[in-house]
Amino acid sequence: MANVNKAIITAVKLTHTYASPDNSGDESVGTQALRGVDLEIAKGEFVAVLGHNGSGKSTLARHFNALLKPDSGTVFVENFNTADDDSTIEIRRRVGMVFQNPDNQIVANVVEEDVAFAPENLGIPPAEIRKRVDDALRTVGMYEYREHAPHLLSGGQKQRVAIAGALAMQPECIVFDEPTAMLDPQGREDVVAIIRALRDELGVTVILITHHMEEAINCDRIFIMNEGEVVKVGTPQEIFREVKLLRELGLDVPDTVELLYDLNQAGFNLPLDALTEDEAAAAIALNLGVSR
Repeated sequence: MANVNKAIITAVKLTHTYASPDNSGDESVGTQALRGVDLEIAKGEFVAVLGHNGSGKSTLARHFNALLKPDSGTVFVENFNTADDDSTIEIRRRVGMVFQNPDNQIVANVVEEDVAFAPENLGIPPAEIRKRVDDALRTVGMYEYREHAPHLLSGGQKQRVAIAGALAMQPECIVFDEPTAMLDPQGREDVVAIIRALRDELGVTVILITHHMEEAINCDRIFIMNEGEVVKVGTPQEIFREVKLLRELGLDVPDTVELLYDLNQAGFNLPLDALTEDEAAAAIALNLGVSR
């Protein structure tokens, strides 16, 4: 786990209800997406938020940088209350967002202009913007494409540009809302590697919303959401050994855990907290008395 200190994000009894489908304004017949969520995320942490579709995880993500306001309860980014409109700019300086579809985030016709867009809106001096853009593009491996048109890039390359745009704000935390959902396997692998490097090499707090269990293996903690509530919190080892619970919640487990679980059902006695391929192979070899 990274060196962590005080909380960067704190939610206390957070609730959120979307307006009623008939636009009557009667929120009592709308969708309650969050139901009294309590959580705390420390600076420098890498956390994953898992849950089935409609569990509330994307709604929660949008509260972390004040895209949504609480109906009740509070969300703090450091000492800034997300319900306070006067704090919105400071909150978004600290917490960046990267969404599922990069096409919805890219606003300029040239890569480097897109990455510069948010810093320009903050009134950052041009020389500092130039440095931030170059540094961000180098970090995500897209510097050589800085003068390219975004629409000519692959999906994975576009997502890396979107990440560079968030990095150019120099946030303390970046929230990734299913950033690999629309990517091919190679694009997913590239983006996940960048996400890990942001925390490991730059110390950025990372919050990853994902459906892909393998993407959560290397995080510090996992939050499981169901029906608008956080129902379980733990390390990847603690969470993924709960195969029956995860299945009941409509979630998968990493392929390694699936294999070990199936072998146990066939009479073996293998640990379900062996998450990587090497760990699983070692556990199986030990159980069979095979030297590796």
